[in-house]
Formats: sequence, structure tokens, C-alpha cells
Amino acid sequence: MWRAFRVGTWCDLAEEHPVLDDPFAPRPWPEGRRVRAEVVARLLLSGPPAQAGRVPALKLRGVVVTGTLDLAGGHIGPYVEFRRCRFEEEVVLPESRFKTLRMVGCAIPRLEGARLHTEGDLHLPRCRVDRGVRLTDAQIGTDLLISQIHAEPDRRGRAIVADGLSVAQDLQAELIETYGEFSLRGAKVGGSLSLRGSRLRGAEGRRALNAPQLSVERTLYMTYAWVSDSVGGPGDSLGGTPPYGLGDVHTPMRGTRMRAFECHGAVRLDDGRFQDAVDLRHARFLLSSARKEELSMRRIVTPELRFICERPEEGRVVLNGAKVVTLVDQAVSWPGPGGLALSGFVYENLVPYGPFPLSRRLEWVAAATPEYGPEPYERLATVLRASGEDADAREVLLAKQRRRRETLPLAAKLWGYLQDWTVAYGYRPGRAMVWMAVLWAAGALAFSWYEPVPIKDDEAPHWNGALYTLDLLLPVINLGQEGYWRMPGGWQWLSAGLVLVGWILATTVAAGASRLLRRS
Repeated sequence: MWRAFRVGTWCDLAEEHPVLDDPFAPRPWPEGRRVRAEVVARLLLSGPPAQAGRVPALKLRGVVVTGTLDLAGGHIGPYVEFRRCRFEEEVVLPESRFKTLRMVGCAIPRLEGARLHTEGDLHLPRCRVDRGVRLTDAQIGTDLLISQIHAEPDRRGRAIVADGLSVAQDLQAELIETYGEFSLRGAKVGGSLSLRGSRLRGAEGRRALNAPQLSVERTLYMTYAWVSDSVGGPGDSLGGTPPYGLGDVHTPMRGTRMRAFECHGAVRLDDGRFQDAVDLRHARFLLSSARKEELSMRRIVTPELRFICERPEEGRVVLNGAKVVTLVDQAVSWPGPGGLALSGFVYENLVPYGPFPLSRRLEWVAAATPEYGPEPYERLATVLRASGEDADAREVLLAKQRRRRETLPLAAKLWGYLQDWTVAYGYRPGRAMVWMAVLWAAGALAFSWYEPVPIKDDEAPHWNGALYTLDLLLPVINLGQEGYWRMPGGWQWLSAGLVLVGWILATTVAAGASRLLRRS
């Protein structure tokens, strides 16, 4: 190992057998493959100089590291990589500084790396950790790769704790399996954060993903991945990945299958900032209403939210106070009444993914407002009007008035029903014009059977029942008939009624026309 370190080559103790080299199998490895942790630490902290013309590096494969590997506070200059190794006790790295550290496919009881600092990458792919990973306030100079890690919880129910983590580039956590809380509170990612195909399970009393105030400079992916059981080899129970990595593969290789992102437990992304998008395509959120679990995205800010996941059967989806430029969604993804909260949710564009008729969109708003609130209706109407869907916007505002009517006292409710039946609260001005025409025809017919007495014989025009009715129905406009005739008894009441109804209907028509002129 020391000789290989000086020339930067591999110290390989593997037996080139898939079963005998499996670090996760219960079979013990022979004594000839054991290395003491204190010797590894001494080599990394104060090892011999490199041979002339070579770069020192510690590269171990198929090795059992006995004892606790304690590098806390150390400055490790050489490149370090452990591949398919076993660690009998925890790896302790708090306050340590590395150039690049890679631990690939290793069995680790626990990884303690609070305030760990790397100038390059930190890679932990395909590792299995029995008592959790701690990377609180760690600083990663380039990429953090933990894809296909298998992490069991610590004594507090947390599988991966990375609060305050800072990653300069991408954080790849694809196809991971966690059996406790994955905590990323206040973490900052300079590139994308990918959780494609991962399965997160929250421990008792813990969330599956706890990431408030998370900042991602590009996109948060909680989507599917294409996997193949054959690529990773016989010891790869998690499945391998097809060539060219993971991602949006529309023509997968033969033998691959889609694995959705799954979250068994609550998710908290409150106050997050995502500069490109939050992508939830084909994601599954298995929440418990009994434990009041939520997919919480309160006050997140992102240019695009792709809510194209499977409908959560239980729990709630909360978007209170969130600000999104474009909402890409589908009707079958949103939960029903009581499972959705949209108070203060601001979005500017709607891009339906598949059929999403207005009736379903109104059900979406109704599901988010168990008690009447005007804001979601007004926001939807504003967005529809901005996209040129004026008729749909009026239907939304009409639905708002009908929903509001149910909260009013009896008298106001009856008046609301009358407004709805006659003029649809003014949002269907054509109906008001029809009523005007019907009343004009009825009034003209009634007054054609009556010859009124003029107030002044020498000033009264020739009597015309049709013009008189029109004069009563049209406010402001004077057709030269009103005010010249005596209307006794019931005829006076009929005239007053036509004047009153005319004012109401004409105002409705004028309001509709003014809205049309403003849109033009």
C-alpha cells in the first residue's frame, strides 16, 4: 500500500470474483485483505514523498479497513479513492480538508463529515451506510455524487444530514435508497439537484425529505430514471444505469425499465429558491393523512413548476405563498377537496400537460378552497385573460360569484340567484340584451292596447307604444315619448318597473361592452 501510494497506483486486493469481492455480503474476508485504519490515517496525514516524476495517491480496492478511520481536522493533499472496500467502524472526517475523495461501492457503518471541505469532488456512489451520513455545513468544491447510496437511519431517525451543505456544481442523488430523513435545510447547490428514481422513506416522526430554504441554481429533479438489473452486475441489487447516464431518455435501451421517484413520508421544500425549475414528472408521494403529512412547497420561488406527478391519495399538497412564472400540470395530478392549499399562490402562465378543461380547472380551485376565498379565482381569471381566454376568464369570475353566494344570508342569496338567472352577474351581457328585447316586445304589445291621456294636449307627441317602451327601458337616451302621458294605476307601476329593469340591464350591457373595449 505504501509503495503504491508513492507512485499513485492501485493497491488491489480483490480476488476478481463477484461473490468473494462483494463488500455487502456476510462472508468474512481473509486476513490478507485487512488494513489498520491508523496506518491509513498515518499514510494520508504524514506519508512518504512521491517518487520522482509521480503524483502520490491512495487508491485501495477490495480492502477491509479495521478500526475507526479518524481524519478529523486533517489536511489531506493526495487524491483518495476507496473502491468496493469494507470499513469495520465509522469513518470520522469532521473539519478535514481533501482535494478529492471518492468512496465507491463501500460498506460503511457510519460517515461523520460535518464541516468537511473538498477542493474537488466528493463521491459516495453505491455505498451502504448502516447508521447514517452526516455532512452538516460541508463545502464541496465541485460535484457531490451520492447516486445509488443505501443509507439506514442514525439513532435520531436521520439517514443523510446535510444541513447547510454547499456544493459548487451538481448534487447527484439518483436511485438512492434512504430509510430515514434526508435533511438538506439551508443547503446551496450551484448546479442541479437530481433525485431521479430515488426512494426516500421517512422514519417514525421524521419527514422523508426535509429541505426548507434550499437554494438550487438550476433545476430540482424529482422524476423517473431508466434502470437495468444487468448493467450493475450480480451484486448490484439497486440496478445499474444505461449508458450516457440518467435523464430524459425517450428511447431507452432494451432491457431497461422506468423507476419513478418515490417518497414515503412528508416532503418540506418551504422557502426554496430554484432558478430554472422544479420537475416532479411521474413522481409518487405516499403521504399519510393520519400523520398529517404534506408535500409542502410554501413560498418557493421558481420560473417553472412541472406538477406532472401521480395524484397523492392521502395527505396534502401545499403551495401557499409560492411564486411560479409557468405552471405545467395535468388534471389527474392534483388531489381532491381537502388535499390542496393554494392561498397566495401566484403563477403567470398555465401550460396544461394533456386535457385540462375549464370545468376541471374550476374543480381544482374549489378543492383548494374548502372555505370560500376570492383570491384563487381572481388569479386564475387574470392568467386566462392574459393568455387571451376572455370567455374562460368570465366563466371563472362567474363561478367565484356563485361560490360567494353560498356564504351570504338568505335575502342576499335570493338576490344572487335572481342576478345569476337573469344576467349571470353581468358576465354574460348577451343575456341582458335578450331580456331587453323580450321586455321591449312585451311592453310594446301591452301599450299597443292602451291610449293614454296627455298631460298637455298641445305638447304631447303622437302616441307610439313601442317607442314609449323603448324610452322607458333605455336610460339617459330620450326618444321623445316619456314624460308626456298620464299613466294611472297599474300602467304607472308597469312604467316604473320597466324603468328600473332597464337601468339594471343597460348597466350590465354597458359593463360588458366596456370590458370588451378594454381588451381590444
